[in-house]
Amino acid sequence: MIGSLRGEVLDRNLDVTVLIEVAGVGYIVTVTERTLAELEPGTDTFLYIHHHVTETAETLFGFRAKDERITFQTLIKTNGVGPSIAMAVLATHPPTALVDIVANNDVAALTLVSGIGKKTAERMMVELRDRLSLPMLDSASTASGGSAVAEVREALAGLGYGSDEIRDVLRDLPSDASSAVLLRDALKSLGAKRA
Repeated sequence: MIGSLRGEVLDRNLDVTVLIEVAGVGYIVTVTERTLAELEPGTDTFLYIHHHVTETAETLFGFRAKDERITFQTLIKTNGVGPSIAMAVLATHPPTALVDIVANNDVAALTLVSGIGKKTAERMMVELRDRLSLPMLDSASTASGGSAVAEVREALAGLGYGSDEIRDVLRDLPSDASSAVLLRDALKSLGAKRA
């Protein structure tokens, strides 16, 4: 099994994959949109890898930080959550924010993830409460992101924005920012989309 890759980024693709060359061998690795934006072709990189094997395919999922890989592996053990949903969760909420979301039972924050409805989010909350905990994550990280996202979501809803608009704009913003910064950036983005 492949646990990590260190090599040169040769290409990044619209299907959220990157081609990384390691000692003359090219590996196609699926990453989140955030990670894809950070991996410039021609630069060296290191990724933690989850090597996912099914009856029909072998897929490599890449993560910049170890806590992302641990969280991904925890998510795919959850009933009804496959690799695609797990990657969508990580693209929307960094691991520390996800821990905060679960600790606060913030079902609405999970429904910001494309493909997760209210019932799935509620089931995930129950299962993740026992599996997801701060000690398994990088201790240098903070867990403030989830509550800031919840505050901004409530503020935008109070201003009359629809749930789809709110979900889309918050997905594009860093959930580890303060609520003031998130709200400012969300309003700027929403204003540009409506203009």
